Amino acid sequence: MDGELFPERVAWRPGPVITGHVVRLMEGYSREVRIGQPVLVAVLSTAGVFKVVLLLLASVLRAGAAAGASRKWKDLRKGPEFLVTPLRLRDGSGVLCEMEIHGHLPQSALEPSDHVQVTVRSQKDAGLAPRVERIVNLTTGQLLTPRVPTLWSHLGPALLTQAAVGLLLIGGILAWIVVGR
Repeated sequence: MDGELFPERVAWRPGPVITGHVVRLMEGYSREVRIGQPVLVAVLSTAGVFKVVLLLLASVLRAGAAAGASRKWKDLRKGPEFLVTPLRLRDGSGVLCEMEIHGHLPQSALEPSDHVQVTVRSQKDAGLAPRVERIVNLTTGQLLTPRVPTLWSHLGPALLTQAAVGLLLIGGILAWIVVGR
């Protein structure tokens, strides 16, 4: 009853390593990865050069459209979503600490009362709890490293390959212009 009237304060410990017992894994929610517009413009423009060359080749060879379906700017700009699971643990001195796990972990990786050693890092946004980088479950002996999607995994290997070839084409054309003078 007292816990409902006077909730225990939760601390955000800066870490880097916090050892304690898992009190509660809260319900997860999704958060979006922020994508920088300059990087996205650079990748899409160099990939566009490659697509233009493919379309020119296809029209010359009368093979039809060579470029496949591409994703829209709005979809790429939005960024991938990842799972955020708030974790509360009680450290060795009895302080209740809250942190965030970004990404997925196996279903039974953490149970309440597991003894864990957590490596955390402060997030760019000061209003958010520290982010878990690594969890060592001392009860089960598991090393857990949650992974989140990145800009590169969001754009995908096909678009990045097109961008790399487009960059090579631009470099080749520039080199040809410079050497040709």
